[in-house]
Amino acid sequence: MSRTVCFAKRNLLEVSRDALSYIFCVAFPLAMLAIMTLVNESIPKEAGMTVFRIDNLTGGVCIFGQTFVMLFTALSVSKDRSGSFLVRLFASPMKSRDFTNGYILPMLLVSLVQTALTETAGVIISLIVGYELSVPGLLLGLVLSVFSAVFFISLGLIFGTLFNQNAAPGLCSVIISLGSFLGAIWFDAEATGGVILKIAKCLPFIYCTRLMRSAVKLDFDEGFFVSLTVVVLCAGVFAFLSSLIFKTRMKADLQ
Repeated sequence: MSRTVCFAKRNLLEVSRDALSYIFCVAFPLAMLAIMTLVNESIPKEAGMTVFRIDNLTGGVCIFGQTFVMLFTALSVSKDRSGSFLVRLFASPMKSRDFTNGYILPMLLVSLVQTALTETAGVIISLIVGYELSVPGLLLGLVLSVFSAVFFISLGLIFGTLFNQNAAPGLCSVIISLGSFLGAIWFDAEATGGVILKIAKCLPFIYCTRLMRSAVKLDFDEGFFVSLTVVVLCAGVFAFLSSLIFKTRMKADLQ
């Protein structure tokens, strides 16, 4: 445990020293929250479009922000692999789980802080636009965001393990685009229907968005529990896969 904590502290310091992490993991999601609120205010109420309403937007932007945490996880791992840092550590008594937990835990903390800041901004905006947000719902969303965060962080760990620091960010950008579009963050997938909705339901992104939005609104219908089940399973499966892939790559690098 002490090895994991020490490695996690080192990784957290690395992220905190990178100015881009503040831009993409904090400033950009908050900017999108403000911009899309302005877009919502310009949409006629007769249109009945609620995807940019602050209760839906806050949950969606929280998931959008987590995709950038995935990106920085991939960058951190691929950067360490490109140098001799991890090679030296591989010769130490550290186990593969010490490495994977050492990457996941600090990024999970970053994600929780990011979600808390986004929700706080959502509350401020809700007071301005006159739409009340549920504080218990926001707290529940913060707790449940752990599962989607672990899913995205594990994806970043997999990309960072399998690809170098030039390829990993590009692949993460693809996932960010897919997560935004097929996660139905910026449009109403249910209203769109058709092939797009069918494809979205085959991927975990839309369930992450649905879970956060339902939690924020304290909407515990059948869809909430379906989304919760899918996201928890994906978090567990991808966390296991990331650990397995990292362990396999670690053995290959030692040979």
